[in-house]
Order: sequence, then C-alpha cells, then structure tokens
Amino acid sequence: MDTIFTLLMVLIMIASILLVIIVMAQNPKGGGLSSTFGGASSAQFGVQRTNDFMEKATWTLGGTIIVLILLSVVITGKPSQVTPAKQPVKKEAPAKQTAPASSTTTTTPAQTPAAPAK
Repeated sequence: MDTIFTLLMVLIMIASILLVIIVMAQNPKGGGLSSTFGGASSAQFGVQRTNDFMEKATWTLGGTIIVLILLSVVITGKPSQVTPAKQPVKKEAPAKQTAPASSTTTTTPAQTPAAPAK
C-alpha cells in the first residue's frame, strides 16, 4: 500500500508543477506564450491556437490532479472493520465490595456553655 500511495503522491506533485508552469506561462491579457515567440511564429502557430492549448492543458491538469487525489483517498483509505462471528462473551464476576470503614460513634461538636446572666 505504501508504494501505491508514494506513486500517487509523486504523480500529483508532477501534475501540480506542470499546472503551475502552464498557468504562469499564460498572460491574462491574451499575450502569454504566443507573444514570446514574436510575430513570425504567431502567424504560423496562431495566437488563438496557443491560448486554446494552454486552456485545455490547464483544465486537463486540474482534472488529473482531482482524480489522482480522489483515487489516492479511495485506495489508501482504511477498510472498515468487519465484526467477527459471534464469540461467547466472557463475563467476569464483579469484584467483592467492602463497605467503607464507618465508625458507629459520631462526634458532634462540643457545645460551649452559655454564660450565666448577671
């Protein structure tokens, strides 16, 4: 189980690093990777094609990461314990209880005599 978990974690990390690279290469204003190639390359490859590829790669890598995480949870999760067949329950006799030592004489506070009236 540990090797499967390790393999899934490595795949998740690789996909995450690729996703970061793809997102960082994009430009929110539409330039992105296509603007770094210059004018000649953008005429051949096309700005729209580059943006479509980057968007598809982002969604694909994001979905891959989600699937890998869910797969790792399902595979490496602890199985529920099945209760074994009914086994006789051992009953133990309760321990003998002894009454606490109680003294039969109770002490009451001594009363002070009232002072005689003058």
